[in-house]
Amino acid sequence: MNDLIKIGLIGFGRMGRYHLEEMQKSGKWNIAYICDTNPKSRELAHKLSPESKVIENEQEIFDDKTVQVVGLFALADSRKEQIEKAMRSGKHVISEKPIADSIDREWEAVRIAESTSLFSTVNLYLRNSWYHKLIREYIKQGEIGELAILRICHLTPGLAPGEGHEYEGPSFHDCGMHYVDIARWYAGCDFKTWNAQAVRMWSYKDPWWLQCHGTFENGVVFDITQGHVYGQLSKNQTHNSYVDIIGTEGIVRMTHDFKTAVVELHGVNQTVREERPFGGKNIDVLCDLFAQSIETGVRHPDLPTLRDSAVASQYAWDFLENAKKNDMPAIGELQTLEKILHRRRTMKNGYGLLQQTQ
Repeated sequence: MNDLIKIGLIGFGRMGRYHLEEMQKSGKWNIAYICDTNPKSRELAHKLSPESKVIENEQEIFDDKTVQVVGLFALADSRKEQIEKAMRSGKHVISEKPIADSIDREWEAVRIAESTSLFSTVNLYLRNSWYHKLIREYIKQGEIGELAILRICHLTPGLAPGEGHEYEGPSFHDCGMHYVDIARWYAGCDFKTWNAQAVRMWSYKDPWWLQCHGTFENGVVFDITQGHVYGQLSKNQTHNSYVDIIGTEGIVRMTHDFKTAVVELHGVNQTVREERPFGGKNIDVLCDLFAQSIETGVRHPDLPTLRDSAVASQYAWDFLENAKKNDMPAIGELQTLEKILHRRRTMKNGYGLLQQTQ
């Protein structure tokens, strides 16, 4: 156990459990603490990780000088202070996104992290996916000529309004910032212009579908479409998720069904079709890269930074604000949303279902 990396997990909801599962599999981590304010979550933590000390007060983790890493998986309104506590107590940080509950506080967290030599990363999971890494490498080889157009779409039934977005923001911020980030990752520079259109589905106060198009500083054109509105009450649920990248000479595209991802590379010299397991949230990759960084003392270059998260969050908020200026119609009724929420509470199979604490 002395050779393992000692970590304390704060927040044992959906993402906290995902990280526990992958860390237990890896054989590199000693999950010394699990902290949650919910008694049922603590009871579940005892069952899933009996060797961990399960606590209600997070301060015990920060006070333990033997803890090397803190995992932050509670709600976003707690993360900025937790990042500050971790850095002050000399601990590395793995965080969920966004890294705070407002953009100003996110940039404060970035400044705190960047003022130390401690490692920190955030779960921008698309960067750790095999399919995006494969596509990016293919583009670098020049097989599609110059990168010209990025098209990204992610439409699922997914999380409905009121199911945990209070601090993470509307759908396009909580989920959509992943696609904002990956588009910027491909382009290799910041956004220059944008125009967004959103819809307040079911007349909910916040938009739950948004499409934005525009340009990057290098001239690459983009469009991003995201929403958790895709057939919420349909008998058999489905989704529409793809990446379509167009160059001056060839194209690359990817689709997935959340089980298998298919990449098609149509270049000037070769045509490749690659099909592999989807990989989910790729938390195993994130945890492995972070463990490597601690073991070697050198931060792995593939790890997303807190700055990456803050930049993606900033642009996601900017796109949402732009949409408000372009007429944001309200379509449907709140009674329909109540039906959706009721169905999701009783569903056994579906998209983005909340894990129940047994």
